[in-house]
Order: sequence, then C-alpha cells, then structure tokens
Amino acid sequence: QVQVVESGGGLVQAGDSLRLSCAASGRTFSNYGMGWFRQAPGKEREFVAAIRWNGGSTYYADSVKGRFTISRDNAKNAVYLQMNQLKPEDTAVYYCAARSRSSDYRFPPGPTDYTYWGQGTQVTVSS
Repeated sequence: QVQVVESGGGLVQAGDSLRLSCAASGRTFSNYGMGWFRQAPGKEREFVAAIRWNGGSTYYADSVKGRFTISRDNAKNAVYLQMNQLKPEDTAVYYCAARSRSSDYRFPPGPTDYTYWGQGTQVTVSS
C-alpha cells in the first residue's frame, strides 16, 4: 500500500495562490493514479483534480478548470496542486488520494474510486 501526507494549506485572500503538496511513501509511486478532493463544512467530499499513474492525462472539476493545475514528480514521490485565483468558495479541507494503476481508469473519479487517503490540509480563502 501507499501512504500519503498533504501539506501547504493555509489562510489566503481571494485572488491569491497556494500550492499544495502530497508526499507519498510505500509502494512504487509511479504505479498509482493520484487525485485531489476537497470537503467543505456540511458538504460531501468532491473531486477537484486527478492525474493518471503515468502522468499522461489530467482531469479537473469544472469549478477549478483554468485555475488549478495538478502535476506529479515521480522522482520525488510527490503530487502537487497549484491553485491560482482562489475564491472564498474554494475554502475546504483538501485531501490527496491514491489508487492503483489497475484501477486508474474512471474519470472524473469519485471518492470511492480511491483507496488511500491523507489526513487533509485546510485551505481558507477570505473575501
């Protein structure tokens, strides 16, 4: 299995940028598809962005398309979420998730499509 730990959250103002990082350990990172999800208070966990195990394709929720960019560095066992033009509605706990290469085919994915989860990092955007 793989363990993932998120970092990089914080309090920012609307229009600012943040870069979230997800460090993975355990099995061969390059064999895992990676995703970012978020959960705001009182709401269900929702898909934000995903990148395939080979980095060949990326997918985004409509709400973040054009503002967020997901990337991965297999040499560093890391995946990133660059968030630009942040809005108050982006406020949530952001989670990094991993799924095996053999399961990395459903897009856009839902939370149940991922097996391994981090503890989350809080992102708060003030207006």
